[in-house]
Amino acid sequence: MSAICFALPDDRPLAEKLSISLGARLGELDFHVFPDGETRIRLDTDCSGKSAILVYGGRDPNRTALPLYFAANAARASGASNIGLVVPYLPYMRQDTQFREGEAVSAVAYARFLSSSLDWVATIDPHLHRIRSLDAIFAIPALCLSSIPAITEWIAANVDNPVIIGPDEESSQWAEPVAQGLGTRWAVLSKIRTGDREVAVSLPDPEILRGRSPVIVDDIASSGRTLAEVARILRGLGAQPVTCVVVHALLADGAEAALREAGVTRLVSTNTLAHATNGIDIVPLLARRIREMLGGTRSTA
Repeated sequence: MSAICFALPDDRPLAEKLSISLGARLGELDFHVFPDGETRIRLDTDCSGKSAILVYGGRDPNRTALPLYFAANAARASGASNIGLVVPYLPYMRQDTQFREGEAVSAVAYARFLSSSLDWVATIDPHLHRIRSLDAIFAIPALCLSSIPAITEWIAANVDNPVIIGPDEESSQWAEPVAQGLGTRWAVLSKIRTGDREVAVSLPDPEILRGRSPVIVDDIASSGRTLAEVARILRGLGAQPVTCVVVHALLADGAEAALREAGVTRLVSTNTLAHATNGIDIVPLLARRIREMLGGTRSTA
């Protein structure tokens, strides 16, 4: 495989790590913003006849969308044999239907946008709910990888007698396989409507916590409010110190502090998005699967 990785703004550390794992060259992408806000993108490394891999963590998609599109077009014009995007956190997947008349279905629109300039895309645990697979919205091959084995391995090495807790039914797609991999019990919190505007959240079987260390597992931590509420419920039931493991650490300002205040003693994330809580490395997984997809041998370019 002869490939060159190009980092989008703010994602050079991820691109460096991926290029080393792939045995690929790290190219230079010049990103310049003019006073009027327009952007100039220039690839300063020749990618003619090679696979051009654009590396973008997934933060701030509005600021990055046009530079990403321009970079893909520059690689195409430079003669790249194929152009892929490694985006560990795939943004815009939560808006997967029209909740109100006139709304754009962002998940579909963003997938079409990426498909228009790329040959393939690779991501980790996209937030899929009503969309069953990325193949339903992408017109190009979409490599959808799971962080579950890496998360399971981290919990096994760092938490004694874990019990896995999902904050809601949607999180069961992470909580259940992690628990199965650990050979331990798991549960998700349930919501019970107690009035027209009142919903109580509870753990169906509090006895599941007895003698075990609760680990909350979910895909995204953004505001942290849901995870904080789960931690408060667990501590209210007398649970031991709570660990929280998330795939994508979006974590807005104040979110980490709110989680600590709610009783989360350890907050750990994968490095899909760069954050101080990163403790689980998914780059080897990405590199292995991308190498398989692109056909094989390590590059010496």
